Amino acid sequence: MKLIKRITIFIIILIITISSIILLVGHSHYSKALKEKPLITRIEEITSQENYTKFNEMSSYYRNAVISVEDHRYYSHGPVDFIAIGRAMLVNIKNKEFREGGSTITQQVAKNVILSQEQNWVRKVAEIFAAFDLEKNYTKNEIFELYVNTSYFGDGYYGIYDASQGYYKKTPKDLNLDEASMLAGVPNAPSVYAPTINPSLAKKRQYHVINKMLEYGYITKDEALSIK
Repeated sequence: MKLIKRITIFIIILIITISSIILLVGHSHYSKALKEKPLITRIEEITSQENYTKFNEMSSYYRNAVISVEDHRYYSHGPVDFIAIGRAMLVNIKNKEFREGGSTITQQVAKNVILSQEQNWVRKVAEIFAAFDLEKNYTKNEIFELYVNTSYFGDGYYGIYDASQGYYKKTPKDLNLDEASMLAGVPNAPSVYAPTINPSLAKKRQYHVINKMLEYGYITKDEALSIK
């Protein structure tokens, strides 16, 4: 019994030590990024751009489509959605490959605005610190704005304004359900889902967005059928 107790204590100490090191390295990575350029400076550079689109300058169809497919609990959870992370881990284990990350919209803004697109655990941990900092200083709607204004939509279009004008010759506020659901699905993989690159895959992705909007109550069954 004493041996088992000692082994258990050793394992607990080891886990705590490793976790502490991971958190310290991640925080250091985030702090380094802020030294290069403070958070407020980064945000001001984005929001001051000529075609920066505010939350109320987007159609409700588009806002709801993005929330449905990217982070349907966005307004009810904090900077990190531990439920989504747990679900993603189970999916990845089941499929024996990395398919889902469980990142919130806030975490994706942290990646796009403060950190980088590198796929490693250091950036992932730094992303968590950045997400908490973002939600401490900005509202959910402001963070949503940052997400859609910094996302890449394929075909050379960065941000929802350029994508809306480029694909449909419209402002984001005038997007209908068909157009909004199409654009909401593109940033997940622009090289695959951009309508000009692979129309059939873009349409499949759009159907996925529509199904999510229906599932979470943003549209009716008739509206969903009208697109399909």
